[in-house]
Amino acid sequence: MRPELVLSPQGIVIAIVFAAAVGTVMIWMFRVPRPVSEDVAKARRSLDIARLILVPTIGAAYSQRGVELACRLAQEQGAEILLVYIVEVPRTLPLGAVLPEAEQEAEEALKTASEVVMLHNLPVDTYVQRAREAGDGIISAAKDRRADLIVMGIASRSHASHLWGRTADALLHRAPCEVIFDKLPE
Repeated sequence: MRPELVLSPQGIVIAIVFAAAVGTVMIWMFRVPRPVSEDVAKARRSLDIARLILVPTIGAAYSQRGVELACRLAQEQGAEILLVYIVEVPRTLPLGAVLPEAEQEAEEALKTASEVVMLHNLPVDTYVQRAREAGDGIISAAKDRRADLIVMGIASRSHASHLWGRTADALLHRAPCEVIFDKLPE
């Protein structure tokens, strides 16, 4: 004697949901991406390598804009933000000289920049670097921490005698990684 086959409504619903889930996964797995040229693929992959983005900050509006730009880039790639404040020590003083005003400015600038990063829920680290010139300090910090990218906000008008200023000029010529400048509009 054969047992009678009884269809349960819950069993039917579970079977349909299971079949739909398996079908969706299969469609997703076998979906072929749109073909792109090798140059386009290289350009897209080249930005996927940034895991640590260094952002020099001095607390000015253009610096904070650089922090915001770095955060938006970091969100896309899951990168960490390293905020760096460079204390420029005059050549007449030793690098380890006590500079309480500069240390206070560094602390305030890094605190404000950290708040911007925390709004994006990104990992952030802060670092104070002493150097004779800001460009050398940024380059040293990028090498020490093995930064993949430097994002720097610059003022709309440079007070230096040439277009970029000595810090941006140093980064353009000697940075150990990719550099992005963000110029605040007038």
